[in-house]
Amino acid sequence: MRGRSLLASVAVAVLLAGCQPSDEGSDVILGPGAAATDPSNAATQQAACERRGGDWRRVGSVGLMTCFTTPKDAGKYCTKSTDCSTECLARSNTCAPIQPLYGCNELLDALGRKGTVCVD
Repeated sequence: MRGRSLLASVAVAVLLAGCQPSDEGSDVILGPGAAATDPSNAATQQAACERRGGDWRRVGSVGLMTCFTTPKDAGKYCTKSTDCSTECLARSNTCAPIQPLYGCNELLDALGRKGTVCVD
């Protein structure tokens, strides 16, 4: 029985080791207390964001930090969400100028139907 317990512990450790975050290409969102507990993580995420040409900003009602990027198809004409790499804005029929979108936005879905999506 002891051998199984040891084997299970090793398996869990191996699985958890694979869960280490990578700053390459990630848009990790840090809560307001995260920088205080691990300032190097916030600095790493900000540096990764800026290397990708992003803008590291505080957003939302709780002040989360996130990386805003400009999609390659920003401003392109669209009639449905599948025309864009991100979202198709219903008000202008253009692909979203920034990713991620916060606030309330009227978007077009994959069939071109309007719907309002709110993200805070």
